[in-house]
Amino acid sequence: MNSTALNAFGNNLLKAKNIESEKKDKAFAKRFLNHLPFIESLFNEIYGGNAKRNQSFDALLNSIIESYLNRPVTFLKKDDEKEKKGNWFLSNNITGMSLYVDRFAGSINGLSQKLNYFEELGVNFLHLMPVFESPQGESDGGYAVSNFRKVDARFGTNEDLYALVENMNQQNMYLMLDIVLNHTSHHHEWAQKAKAGDAYYQDFFYFYDNRDIPNQLDQTMPEIFPESSPGSFTYIPECNKWVMTVFHSYQWDLNYSNPNVFVAMMDTVLHYANIGVDVLRIDAPAFIWKQLGTTCQNLPQAHILLRLIKQCVLVASPGMAILGEAIVAPNEIIKYFGTDNYIANECDVAYNATQMALQWDALATGDTRVMLAAQHPILQKPYGCTWLSYTRCHDDIGLGYDDYMIERAGFNPYHHRTYLKNYFAGWHEGSVAAGALFSVNPKTGDARISGSLASLCGLEKAVEWNNEKEIENALRKIILMQAQSMFMGGIPMLFYGDELAYINDYSYLQDPGKSYDNRWMHRPIMNWEKNEKRNTAGSFEKRIFKETQKLIATRNKLQVLSDTKNVTWMTPHNIHIAGFIRSNENKKLYCLFNYKHTASFLTWYAFKEHGERPSVLHDHWSGVDHKVGNDNEYFVLPPYSFAILEAAN
Repeated sequence: MNSTALNAFGNNLLKAKNIESEKKDKAFAKRFLNHLPFIESLFNEIYGGNAKRNQSFDALLNSIIESYLNRPVTFLKKDDEKEKKGNWFLSNNITGMSLYVDRFAGSINGLSQKLNYFEELGVNFLHLMPVFESPQGESDGGYAVSNFRKVDARFGTNEDLYALVENMNQQNMYLMLDIVLNHTSHHHEWAQKAKAGDAYYQDFFYFYDNRDIPNQLDQTMPEIFPESSPGSFTYIPECNKWVMTVFHSYQWDLNYSNPNVFVAMMDTVLHYANIGVDVLRIDAPAFIWKQLGTTCQNLPQAHILLRLIKQCVLVASPGMAILGEAIVAPNEIIKYFGTDNYIANECDVAYNATQMALQWDALATGDTRVMLAAQHPILQKPYGCTWLSYTRCHDDIGLGYDDYMIERAGFNPYHHRTYLKNYFAGWHEGSVAAGALFSVNPKTGDARISGSLASLCGLEKAVEWNNEKEIENALRKIILMQAQSMFMGGIPMLFYGDELAYINDYSYLQDPGKSYDNRWMHRPIMNWEKNEKRNTAGSFEKRIFKETQKLIATRNKLQVLSDTKNVTWMTPHNIHIAGFIRSNENKKLYCLFNYKHTASFLTWYAFKEHGERPSVLHDHWSGVDHKVGNDNEYFVLPPYSFAILEAAN
């Protein structure tokens, strides 16, 4: 459709819905018409040759308009406020926490009663792990969704969720919820109808009459959970067909080559926007497009679909940011921010999974050379987008950086990765870590790492050994890791329990629905009597809570820590120290992190390689002022410590 015809088509749609393009709906009408050419172009790239194209395109546009018309006034005002701020999610005044509602507070109502706890800590952004209906025992932690629009009774009701959002808005807090785009539970209405033989809904999934095509796809598709769920297809006896199940047999992959699937899921995206979601976390976007002869991951069509989602959101609910949960290779992660004409117009936020893994690498080795060798692709993040920066999350730790990065640091990739796995599993001689290997692939030797921040840092074993020196080292490591995540750039996201040094929770072994998945060891059930120890002098809980609190407060007061793409890495004069500069026109912060178990020395010369050398540096963490010495003298960082230094002259 040419531009004139498309504009007329768009105007007719608006008129049919009584959109007042010159009055109260002027801003929406303008957005709708401005973005319509991009929406049509992207839609046609995927579905232009599909027989359902016209009907589904009309349905998509009507969904966008209806979503705007149904958007509560509170969120329309919030959209306007965010627009005035620009890219609001780049601010240094946002700190998040990711949590399981039931394990943290019992229920959504219970969580509402804990909002003062987050205020005490300094957290103003919550990521609630999946809260929508999911079958017990086959939930994959809530990522096998059987109803995208109904809160699971285990957590409460839809009304409870709406009340929580209202309470959070009153406290100026932000909310992130997940949408699982790639698959549904086999208990979802669509799957149930497909299982019963409904051809319309079978086309919502990848169904095959025999193993011919599945066998071909298996040749190139890597197994996601080779231990617990080998292969990518499951036989469904009720309809005598095979269905694609990339993650688990109870999670059926949605078929996005069918435009009806996209329209239905896009409508759900906009539904979440109207609940009051500030950041929508798209789970596993790398998997949403499948193609024979490929790995079925990170395909160009997946990026086109994400760009299309972003364009639709910009029209209907422009205040909602999109996070792409793409835990993939460094060069692939960057693509989720957009490429070519869509740079900074795909996902607004992505997990900095590479940096997270690199920090664990440095902690295990005491050496930052791999971290430094891996920075180039991370620094390609475009202006206007940001990272979600984290030390731990609900998931395992994958060593997803490339072998060439390890080789550049002078190590053998196979031996290096083997060492890291053995170290964090606690198998290596001298290791203080108490973790476990997850999803071990016996064919490739690949594995990922489970364990809480505190246990991987050595606190669990140190307490068991009653070793005061190792306890001190573990507590220092916890804050060192959190500090680098906090000051690197992006939205810091704490994982619940880490702010109180929770060690592994092994109670999952008694639950048949969880015992097969050791990631539950770092998904603790919060003990609120234990949490009161944050007020007890001399306790681990108080020390880590107060220091985490101080990290957040320090970041809040330093505007230079907003993500304006302002990270410059310092020359590695000492391989044990990771050092970078955060700067703007008026400020320059030198952020230094010592990953060695003993003191590390950094030549004062390092501070004059990026502009004029300051004469005095103020440490925002310790409060100490340091007089800058001569080139043959050194700044000393104690074991597992850090400094946030700013010129005081």
